[in-house]
Amino acid sequence: MARFQQVAANDKGRDLAVGDIHGHFHRLQQRLDEVGFDPAVDRLFSVGDLVDRGPDSEQALVWLAKPWFHAVQGNHEALAVNLVRGGRLDLGMYRAAGGGWFIDLPRAEQERFVEAFAQMPLALEVQTATGRVGLLHADSPFDDWSVLRANLLAGDDPEVREVCQWSRRRLREDDERPVAGLRALLVGHTPMLKAKVLGNVWHLDTGGWGSGSFTLLELDELRLL
Repeated sequence: MARFQQVAANDKGRDLAVGDIHGHFHRLQQRLDEVGFDPAVDRLFSVGDLVDRGPDSEQALVWLAKPWFHAVQGNHEALAVNLVRGGRLDLGMYRAAGGGWFIDLPRAEQERFVEAFAQMPLALEVQTATGRVGLLHADSPFDDWSVLRANLLAGDDPEVREVCQWSRRRLREDDERPVAGLRALLVGHTPMLKAKVLGNVWHLDTGGWGSGSFTLLELDELRLL
Protein backbone atom coordinates (compact mmCIF):
# COMPACT_ATOMS: atom_id res chain seq x y z
CA MET A 1 0.00 0.00 0.00
CA ALA A 2 1.17 3.52 -0.81
CA ARG A 3 0.37 5.02 2.59
CA PHE A 4 0.74 8.56 1.24
CA GLN A 5 -0.53 9.48 -2.22
CA GLN A 6 -0.23 12.75 -4.12
CA VAL A 7 -2.70 13.72 -6.84
CA ALA A 8 -1.97 16.36 -9.47
CA ALA A 9 -4.24 19.33 -10.05
CA ASN A 10 -7.35 18.92 -12.19
CA ASP A 11 -7.07 21.33 -15.13
CA LYS A 12 -10.24 20.11 -16.86
CA GLY A 13 -13.06 20.19 -14.32
CA ARG A 14 -14.03 20.32 -10.66
CA ASP A 15 -12.64 18.42 -7.68
CA LEU A 16 -15.23 17.60 -5.02
CA ALA A 17 -14.91 15.86 -1.66
CA VAL A 18 -17.49 13.93 0.35
CA GLY A 19 -17.74 12.55 3.87
CA ASP A 20 -18.32 8.94 4.93
CA ILE A 21 -20.38 6.94 2.41
CA HIS A 22 -21.14 3.77 4.43
CA GLY A 23 -22.69 1.69 1.71
CA HIS A 24 -25.00 4.34 0.28
CA PHE A 25 -23.58 4.77 -3.22
CA HIS A 26 -27.04 5.13 -4.77
CA ARG A 27 -27.78 8.12 -2.54
CA LEU A 28 -24.33 9.53 -3.30
CA GLN A 29 -24.89 9.23 -7.04
CA GLN A 30 -28.19 11.10 -6.68
CA ARG A 31 -26.35 13.86 -4.84
CA LEU A 32 -23.67 14.04 -7.54
CA ASP A 33 -26.37 14.27 -10.20
CA GLU A 34 -27.93 17.19 -8.30
CA VAL A 35 -24.73 19.24 -8.62
CA GLY A 36 -24.07 18.28 -12.23
CA PHE A 37 -21.03 16.08 -11.56
CA ASP A 38 -19.38 15.19 -14.88
CA PRO A 39 -17.18 12.07 -14.62
CA ALA A 40 -15.50 12.99 -17.90
CA VAL A 41 -13.76 15.97 -16.28
CA ASP A 42 -14.68 16.09 -12.57
CA ARG A 43 -13.17 14.05 -9.71
CA LEU A 44 -14.54 12.94 -6.34
CA PHE A 45 -12.39 12.51 -3.24
CA SER A 46 -13.57 10.45 -0.27
CA VAL A 47 -12.43 10.55 3.37
CA GLY A 48 -13.03 6.79 3.65
CA ASP A 49 -15.57 4.46 5.25
CA LEU A 50 -17.06 3.41 1.94
CA VAL A 51 -18.72 0.35 3.45
CA ASP A 52 -20.92 -1.02 6.29
CA ARG A 53 -24.36 0.18 7.46
CA GLY A 54 -25.88 0.76 4.01
CA PRO A 55 -27.28 -1.59 1.33
CA ASP A 56 -24.68 -0.88 -1.37
CA SER A 57 -21.44 -1.84 0.38
CA GLU A 58 -20.54 -4.32 -2.35
CA GLN A 59 -20.48 -1.39 -4.81
CA ALA A 60 -17.27 -0.19 -3.14
CA LEU A 61 -15.13 -2.18 -5.57
CA VAL A 62 -16.98 -0.70 -8.55
CA TRP A 63 -16.37 2.84 -7.28
CA LEU A 64 -12.73 2.21 -6.37
CA ALA A 65 -12.18 1.14 -9.97
CA LYS A 66 -13.51 4.43 -11.36
CA PRO A 67 -10.63 6.63 -12.60
CA TRP A 68 -12.27 9.79 -11.19
CA PHE A 69 -12.84 8.42 -7.66
CA HIS A 70 -10.10 8.60 -5.00
CA ALA A 71 -10.46 7.52 -1.35
CA VAL A 72 -8.35 7.17 1.77
CA GLN A 73 -8.72 4.04 3.90
CA GLY A 74 -11.20 4.54 6.73
CA ASN A 75 -11.44 2.54 9.92
CA HIS A 76 -14.20 0.37 8.42
CA GLU A 77 -11.96 -0.67 5.52
CA ALA A 78 -9.22 -1.32 8.10
CA LEU A 79 -11.58 -3.58 10.09
CA ALA A 80 -12.19 -5.68 6.98
CA VAL A 81 -8.45 -5.96 6.35
CA ASN A 82 -7.83 -6.96 9.98
CA LEU A 83 -10.51 -9.65 9.84
CA VAL A 84 -8.88 -11.35 6.86
CA ARG A 85 -5.20 -10.59 7.36
CA GLY A 86 -4.98 -10.37 11.13
CA GLY A 87 -4.98 -7.36 13.44
CA ARG A 88 -6.89 -5.80 16.28
CA LEU A 89 -10.58 -6.59 15.93
CA ASP A 90 -13.63 -6.82 18.19
CA LEU A 91 -15.90 -9.00 16.06
CA GLY A 92 -19.04 -8.09 18.00
CA MET A 93 -18.35 -4.37 17.63
CA TYR A 94 -17.60 -4.82 13.93
CA ARG A 95 -20.90 -6.62 13.31
CA ALA A 96 -22.82 -4.04 15.37
CA ALA A 97 -21.19 -1.26 13.33
CA GLY A 98 -22.59 -2.72 10.10
CA GLY A 99 -19.88 -5.18 9.15
CA GLY A 100 -22.14 -8.23 9.09
CA TRP A 101 -22.41 -8.21 5.29
CA PHE A 102 -18.61 -8.61 5.09
CA ILE A 103 -18.20 -11.04 7.98
CA ASP A 104 -20.71 -13.39 6.36
CA LEU A 105 -19.14 -13.34 2.88
CA PRO A 106 -17.29 -16.44 1.63
CA ARG A 107 -13.57 -16.15 2.22
CA ALA A 108 -12.78 -15.78 -1.47
CA GLU A 109 -15.14 -12.80 -1.70
CA GLN A 110 -13.63 -11.25 1.43
CA GLU A 111 -10.21 -11.52 -0.19
CA ARG A 112 -11.41 -9.57 -3.26
CA PHE A 113 -12.48 -6.66 -1.10
CA VAL A 114 -9.44 -6.74 1.16
CA GLU A 115 -7.07 -6.72 -1.79
CA ALA A 116 -8.62 -3.41 -2.88
CA PHE A 117 -8.99 -1.96 0.63
CA ALA A 118 -5.36 -2.71 1.48
CA GLN A 119 -4.25 -0.58 -1.48
CA MET A 120 -6.10 2.52 -0.25
CA PRO A 121 -3.72 5.19 1.09
CA LEU A 122 -3.98 6.51 4.64
CA ALA A 123 -3.48 10.06 3.37
CA LEU A 124 -4.14 11.88 0.11
CA GLU A 125 -2.66 15.21 -0.95
CA VAL A 126 -4.46 16.99 -3.79
CA GLN A 127 -2.99 19.91 -5.66
CA THR A 128 -5.51 22.66 -6.40
CA ALA A 129 -5.29 26.07 -8.05
CA THR A 130 -5.30 27.63 -4.58
CA GLY A 131 -2.98 25.29 -2.68
CA ARG A 132 -2.62 21.80 -1.25
CA VAL A 133 -5.62 20.01 0.26
CA GLY A 134 -5.11 16.92 2.41
CA LEU A 135 -7.50 14.07 3.20
CA LEU A 136 -7.47 11.68 6.15
CA HIS A 137 -10.28 9.64 7.61
CA ALA A 138 -10.27 10.96 11.19
CA ASP A 139 -7.46 13.39 12.10
CA SER A 140 -3.79 14.23 11.77
CA PRO A 141 -1.51 13.17 14.65
CA PHE A 142 0.80 16.08 13.84
CA ASP A 143 0.24 19.84 13.47
CA ASP A 144 2.43 19.86 10.36
CA TRP A 145 1.44 17.96 7.21
CA SER A 146 5.06 17.51 6.14
CA VAL A 147 5.77 15.58 9.35
CA LEU A 148 2.87 13.23 8.66
CA ARG A 149 3.98 12.80 5.05
CA ALA A 150 7.51 11.87 6.14
CA ASN A 151 6.20 9.48 8.80
CA LEU A 152 3.88 7.64 6.40
CA LEU A 153 6.53 7.39 3.70
CA ALA A 154 8.99 5.97 6.25
CA GLY A 155 6.81 3.02 7.26
CA ASP A 156 3.75 1.85 9.15
CA ASP A 157 3.54 3.37 12.63
CA PRO A 158 0.54 1.81 14.45
CA GLU A 159 0.07 4.86 16.69
CA VAL A 160 0.00 7.22 13.72
CA ARG A 161 -2.43 4.95 11.87
CA GLU A 162 -4.65 4.87 14.96
CA VAL A 163 -4.99 8.66 15.02
CA CYS A 164 -5.46 8.92 11.26
CA GLN A 165 -8.33 6.43 11.28
CA TRP A 166 -9.95 6.57 14.73
CA SER A 167 -9.26 9.83 16.62
CA ARG A 168 -12.05 12.19 17.67
CA ARG A 169 -9.80 14.31 19.89
CA ARG A 170 -9.91 17.47 17.78
CA LEU A 171 -13.71 17.64 17.92
CA ARG A 172 -13.86 16.62 21.56
CA GLU A 173 -11.45 19.39 22.55
CA ASP A 174 -12.74 21.90 19.99
CA ASP A 175 -9.11 22.28 18.88
CA GLU A 176 -8.78 25.09 16.34
CA ARG A 177 -5.05 24.78 15.75
CA PRO A 178 -4.45 24.47 11.99
CA VAL A 179 -2.43 21.76 10.31
CA ALA A 180 0.51 23.61 8.76
CA GLY A 181 1.44 23.03 5.13
CA LEU A 182 -2.13 22.68 3.88
CA ARG A 183 -4.82 25.05 2.74
CA ALA A 184 -7.32 22.59 4.20
CA LEU A 185 -7.44 19.12 5.74
CA LEU A 186 -10.62 17.16 5.02
CA VAL A 187 -11.80 14.42 7.40
CA GLY A 188 -14.90 12.42 8.31
CA HIS A 189 -15.41 9.64 10.87
CA THR A 190 -17.66 11.58 13.25
CA PRO A 191 -21.18 12.36 12.00
CA MET A 192 -22.19 16.01 12.32
CA LEU A 193 -25.47 17.84 11.73
CA LYS A 194 -23.57 20.09 9.32
CA ALA A 195 -19.99 20.47 8.15
CA LYS A 196 -17.74 21.98 10.80
CA VAL A 197 -14.39 23.73 10.42
CA LEU A 198 -11.80 23.80 13.22
CA GLY A 199 -8.73 25.77 12.19
CA ASN A 200 -8.27 24.54 8.62
CA VAL A 201 -9.71 21.07 9.31
CA TRP A 202 -13.07 20.41 7.66
CA HIS A 203 -15.31 17.69 9.16
CA LEU A 204 -17.47 16.49 6.27
CA ASP A 205 -19.44 13.50 7.57
CA THR A 206 -22.97 14.92 7.67
CA GLY A 207 -24.76 11.58 7.84
CA GLY A 208 -25.64 11.08 4.18
CA TRP A 209 -25.62 7.37 5.02
CA GLY A 210 -28.17 7.90 7.80
CA SER A 211 -30.73 10.57 8.57
CA GLY A 212 -28.64 13.42 7.15
CA SER A 213 -27.48 14.22 3.64
CA PHE A 214 -24.18 14.10 1.78
CA THR A 215 -22.23 17.36 1.95
CA LEU A 216 -20.00 18.02 -1.04
CA LEU A 217 -17.05 20.39 -0.84
CA GLU A 218 -15.57 22.01 -3.95
CA LEU A 219 -11.81 21.93 -3.39
CA ASP A 220 -10.59 24.98 -5.35
CA GLU A 221 -12.80 27.47 -3.52
CA LEU A 222 -13.52 25.41 -0.40
CA ARG A 223 -17.20 25.95 -1.14
CA LEU A 224 -19.94 23.69 0.23
CA LEU A 225 -22.44 22.41 -2.31
